[in-house]
Amino acid sequence: MLNLLRELFSYTFIVRALMVGLMVALVSALLGVSLVLKRYSMIGDGLSHVGFGSLAVAMALSLSPLQVSIPVVVLAAFLLLRISENSKIKGDAAIALISSSSLAIGVIVVAMTTGMNTDVCNYMFGSILAMKISDVYLSICLSAVVLVLYVLFYNKIFAITFDESFSRATGIKAGRYNMLIALLTALTIVIGMRMMGALLISSLIIFPALTSMRVFGSFKAVVICSAILSVCCFFIGIAASFAFSVPAGASVVAINIIAFATCTIIGLMKKRMGVFA
Repeated sequence: MLNLLRELFSYTFIVRALMVGLMVALVSALLGVSLVLKRYSMIGDGLSHVGFGSLAVAMALSLSPLQVSIPVVVLAAFLLLRISENSKIKGDAAIALISSSSLAIGVIVVAMTTGMNTDVCNYMFGSILAMKISDVYLSICLSAVVLVLYVLFYNKIFAITFDESFSRATGIKAGRYNMLIALLTALTIVIGMRMMGALLISSLIIFPALTSMRVFGSFKAVVICSAILSVCCFFIGIAASFAFSVPAGASVVAINIIAFATCTIIGLMKKRMGVFA
């Protein structure tokens, strides 16, 4: 085990991936709790498809993928929020509408320009080899911004997550904080896509929250458990990816599945013990 860890940290590209990935895993888990409780957990999947579409356009125009995808995905997050709040198209339907349209545009652009080359596959399925040093710096900075904003507005996010109507009645501008959650989610999706891929990045948002909810009942406990669990699963997933030569994104998801199954069993045991106590 120690030899594996020593070898793991001897590669610069893996150290870069861990620096970014652990930050992304942390902020994804924090945001995921609110998104799951607000029944908006698939927003990550929808925005990742928007990200893929914008990345395809950026590559076709020989522009920087991250610099193009960040504003596009942020705008898509705000648009999605507006559509679901102010029209007859609600929640999951709005996400499906935007995600499928973006994915179709991305596929068409790819087919007409570069074709399904290595770069496109990296963005679809993720690759720790794809992390450049400039991507690392930008991703760490954005992750730090997301983390700081989440901590600063934690109480407001907690309030609108559990009872948005009551929050509005008490003077909290729920629309503003919903937009903040959408902004933070969009940034997290973009910086995580490079490593996890557009098809798997939403798992970092959904799995830790759902797993923690199998065991804990309070919001604070779920948030803390999600953060710890997400970071641990990511690290173990990267180590397993290195040890068994499997794709990093899929490896991280597999570890999250194991954690979910384990916590589900623990949760059931706790309920039975409570019944028989």
